[in-house]
This record gives sequence, structure tokens and C-alpha cells, in this order.
Amino acid sequence: MTSSKHFVRVGVLGHVGRFESSDGAIHPRGRRVICRTRRGLELGEVLSVSTTDDTLSSDGNLLRAVTVEDELLIARMERNRADAYDECVRRLEQRNISVPLMEVEHLFDGQTIYFYFLGEVTPDIELLTSELAEAYETKVQFRDFADAVERGCGPDCGTESAEGCGTGCSSCAVAMACKK
Repeated sequence: MTSSKHFVRVGVLGHVGRFESSDGAIHPRGRRVICRTRRGLELGEVLSVSTTDDTLSSDGNLLRAVTVEDELLIARMERNRADAYDECVRRLEQRNISVPLMEVEHLFDGQTIYFYFLGEVTPDIELLTSELAEAYETKVQFRDFADAVERGCGPDCGTESAEGCGTGCSSCAVAMACKK
């Protein structure tokens, strides 16, 4: 019997973890997937199916493969990530803070943005990143989408009488995540 656990690389720092497929599906190497981690919803890449002992704990759930609709959101998030990086660098220069910003990571759920610095994170940097996180969370506003990925789009999600998306399951961005 094939395991539905996969080794998946998630996050900009490339964390590799074991993720169990929520629907038992087996995903091939290289497939981009959406995972629920302890940090939130994250984009991942399948490295392999786990052939190790299935009694080992997993690092989260592999919810589904990335869809065409997800790709549009990912592109938008990438633009916002780049904008957040540029804005953070600008504000660091304005405040004469010499700690270099290495990377910005925006999780797929849109609720979390991480700023990675090389060096000590001072209270000034914590204040600056809090300001930026608030500004970019408000700008991106993916909270409703994150809820829909986990719980479905609304009343009767997964049925023909679904009202949440307005157009039924055939055009729903989260149809694959529906709990039928």
C-alpha cells in the first residue's frame, strides 16, 4: 500500500517536512501544492512520496495541488512580496538602521508575512516590520480566501446549490478543497 505522506519543501528557507495528503491522493515529484503547516497555509513543492514508517508524525496536511486560480493569487502575492521588500529597505534606510533585510515571505493564506534579517532584531526593527505587516495584510486581504480553502466557500459548498462563490462549484477557486 502506498503512503499518502509526502516530503514537501515549504517556505522561502526551504524547510522540508512530512505532509499527509488530506484526501489520500498521491502527488508526483515537482508538483506545487498547498499545505497547512503550523505557520498557516503555505505553498510547497513535492519532493517525494514518503516510504518511511507511516506511524511517524507529520508536519501538517497537504491540502491539494495548486490550481490555475491559485497561480493568479501566487503571482499577485509575489508582486506584493517584492513591494514589501522594497518598502522595508526604504524604511530601514530612512531610519538609519543598518541591519540588512535578506528576504520577505508572504504565506499563501495572506495572514502572515515574515521579514528575515541578517543580524540582531532590535525593537526598532520589530516596530518597522509590524507597521509593514499591517500595511501589507490590509492591502492583500486574502483572509476570506484562506478560510474558504479550509472550510469551503459558503453554504452547501461542494453541491450544485452552493451560494458562497456565486457561480457554483464549476468556477470555484477552492472546489478541490470542498468537503462534499
